[in-house]
Amino acid sequence: MKTRRTVLGLAAALALAPALAAAPAQAEGVLRIAQQFGTLYTPFHVMKEKGLVEQHGKALGIDIKVEWIQLSGGSAVNDALLAGNIDIASAGIGPFLTLWDKTRGSSNAVKIVGAFGAQPNYLLTNNPNVKTIKDFTEKDKIAMPVAGVSVQARILQLAAEQTFGPGNAKKLDALMVTLPHPDATAALLSGSTEITGYLSNAPFQNHALKDPKIHKVFSSYDIFGGPVTPTVAYATVKFRQENPKTYKAFLEAFEEATKWVEQNKKEAADIYVKVEKSKLDPAFVAEVLSDPDTQYTLVPLGTLKFADFMNRIGAIKAKPTSFKDFTFEDLHSASGS
Repeated sequence: MKTRRTVLGLAAALALAPALAAAPAQAEGVLRIAQQFGTLYTPFHVMKEKGLVEQHGKALGIDIKVEWIQLSGGSAVNDALLAGNIDIASAGIGPFLTLWDKTRGSSNAVKIVGAFGAQPNYLLTNNPNVKTIKDFTEKDKIAMPVAGVSVQARILQLAAEQTFGPGNAKKLDALMVTLPHPDATAALLSGSTEITGYLSNAPFQNHALKDPKIHKVFSSYDIFGGPVTPTVAYATVKFRQENPKTYKAFLEAFEEATKWVEQNKKEAADIYVKVEKSKLDPAFVAEVLSDPDTQYTLVPLGTLKFADFMNRIGAIKAKPTSFKDFTFEDLHSASGS
């Protein structure tokens, strides 16, 4: 499994923040999109490879210059969005809700444009003694994109609350280690580091499970009682208001790509491998994309459960009553949750 580094990290985002804070609003026709790692981002790969944003822009009478930026972790994504380095953010529902709560009622208010579909996250381990999270000890370390605040961290915290009882959501926080998905996968498979657990996503979790030394402790679907969209694309309300055609072109391209991936998984797998310069077998990626537990939809599912939990443990102050509270109107006619 290859290791990839972030293109734009937290330090860069903070270094540019002062200058960008004083810059004028991004002009209509320019779109900077952040993405992270995993096959759940395949609709973005398709959009990039096929030039879908540009095509939908031309249909609306506008030429759009698109820039794609690879990041790792919701904190880096949120910092980049607030600094003005990106226009479309993509991260776990946990980091999104943190930013939504923080920016509500301000000029930086954010909302969800669309989800990346429902897909399970697995807690994996190379420790044969670990059958449930009760079996982890202080000698174990559990890797995830960002310790404490990523969607994977929130999943583990909810699992801890369910297992150890109210007030124990952060019982395993001391075991969390921050690592990008490629690095975490390599560490878990090597068995030669302190990393004995990894809360993952596809295709990394699927790849790791090919190794007989790795087994699954739980699926996020077990914790949430059904499908959940763990990752979302979001933007500031201000960007949508000031760039209506660019925003619409992105939304239409995102929707088209999501439907296309669902109907063309083999071709989508080829595009994923090409765009990511991945060493994975396209047939394996197609298998991942065809997982029956995966649903291709832009509509958020199970996100209110995340929000309720985060509010309960004090991670966010506001408690939304509907998914419509933190999504743009384009999604409100659908049955989200």
